[in-house]
Amino acid sequence: MHPKNRVPNNGQTTPSPPTSPLRSPRHRHGRKSGRFSPFQPGRTFPHSLSWLLLYVVIRRQRVFLVVPLIYISGMLLYTGTASFDAVPVVRNRPSPGSVYRSPQVYEKLKVYMNADTSSADAISTVWKIPIEGRMETLCKQIKIWLFLLTAIDLPESNGYIYVEANGGLNQQRTSICNAVAVAGYLNATLLIPNFHFHSIWRDPSKFKDIYDEEYFISTLKNDVRVVDKIPAVIMERFDHNLTNVFNFRIKAWSSIRYYKEVVLPKLLEEKVIRISPFANRLSFDAPPAVQRLRCLANYEALRFSSPILSLGETLVARMKQRSVNSGGKYLSVHLRFEVKARERGWKGKFTKPGRVIRPGAIRINGKCPLTPLEVGLMLRGMGFGNKTYIFLASGKIYNSEKTMTPLLEMFPNLQTKEMLASEEELGPYKVWNNTEISPLRDRTFCHLFDLDCCFQRFSSRMAAIDYTVCLHSEVFVTTQGGNFPHFLMGHRRYLYGGHSKTIRPDKRRLALLFDNPNIGWRTFKRQMLNMRSHGDTKGTITKADDFAIRWDGPGIDQTGDCFVILM
Repeated sequence: MHPKNRVPNNGQTTPSPPTSPLRSPRHRHGRKSGRFSPFQPGRTFPHSLSWLLLYVVIRRQRVFLVVPLIYISGMLLYTGTASFDAVPVVRNRPSPGSVYRSPQVYEKLKVYMNADTSSADAISTVWKIPIEGRMETLCKQIKIWLFLLTAIDLPESNGYIYVEANGGLNQQRTSICNAVAVAGYLNATLLIPNFHFHSIWRDPSKFKDIYDEEYFISTLKNDVRVVDKIPAVIMERFDHNLTNVFNFRIKAWSSIRYYKEVVLPKLLEEKVIRISPFANRLSFDAPPAVQRLRCLANYEALRFSSPILSLGETLVARMKQRSVNSGGKYLSVHLRFEVKARERGWKGKFTKPGRVIRPGAIRINGKCPLTPLEVGLMLRGMGFGNKTYIFLASGKIYNSEKTMTPLLEMFPNLQTKEMLASEEELGPYKVWNNTEISPLRDRTFCHLFDLDCCFQRFSSRMAAIDYTVCLHSEVFVTTQGGNFPHFLMGHRRYLYGGHSKTIRPDKRRLALLFDNPNIGWRTFKRQMLNMRSHGDTKGTITKADDFAIRWDGPGIDQTGDCFVILM
């Protein structure tokens, strides 16, 4: 009950009006300025739109049926008008191997590498696994087998075969061995192969300039007839011009059966045939009799000419004399880091339309040659000290004043044929320009530093000198594939009865190691020693690889295969 006002202002007594009923607490602060409006002052359009959507969702629950559509539309509008305080940064990280980080690795490891004296020099302990007598016996039996099947009287010849050997020194060597094998198999007479003048090597040398021609003919006389010219009576049909002789265009890696079924009938008909070009025109998969002729030519009949052989043996003696502190043992490295010839002769190979070159993928896959710096790091990691004498076989090194400096820092006793031989000794093989050479750039460094004071006149003969010095080294290191290292590996194994050390680095693993600038010296050295240890078995028993030749001749132990690398 409400109280009444006993004394009103006007003197009347009237009751006060009743007060409004109390509202629920949840509605006390509901509407202060009229109805709800999402578009209020101070709000941006995206915020207002969001409030509107929220209001519709609350008031009309049926709108949930079209929520996905509303959400997508709102996000599209919001994305175009809103700004983010933190935007994620997407960094383009280079693919592994695409960045040349070896100089960074060298700078980090150099101090620790020079201070490391924890192990003996590898040149004196390179053979961890003792040579097995079985391999030596097998190689001796192979040498006997080469002369075991020699015929006493050769049957009448089916005709003459003339081949043109193209490529560099060792590709031409492959052609010669294959030509001897084909001629012997077809009972034909082989004309001394002609060397094709190539735009890259540009060497006009003939067979007798590089090899001992008389020795070649006499060594093969009981197996294959070899002559230096075809009788004039036969050449009258062709106007005494070999280019008029029928030329076989044979596919690469053709089988010996193809020669018997296709080439032999034409030989019997024409009496003279020409095969040009002849590089890689015979498959490696051939009968033992064919393999025997190949290897007889390669390891016995092909001997370098007297000037090359004499100079090569002289340089070998000088290398042994300079490395007398390590028992006359030296290491030879075949370095493939020259580019001028390939830029001149093969530049179109890498500019074909649509061709995509991925350097990182190629490097990680182990297809890139090792740089001089990487070769030095690898050898130091394998335990070869900085006093080790190294003979470097190579062409002119790319940008050598820069690229060769780290290798010379790691191995100051590095030698080349230009350093070992005198100017007069190399005179027949090099031509010197009439330019003044400073004392720091004397002629012995012209080859090493790619200067213009000299150029090679006969590249194949120079390669033959390198071949000879590498052949007699204690350890041979190959840094890239090719005919040169494959011939050397087989020849060294044959020459020394299986006792020949060859280091063939795992370039895939090396690419990953050189791509890590944070690697420590102990970790790197452990990886290199493991790689070297894995290669210790290479000089004893070597199983088949891409260039392996299987020997199944009589007198060979049949309990295991003996593999001799021909290429």
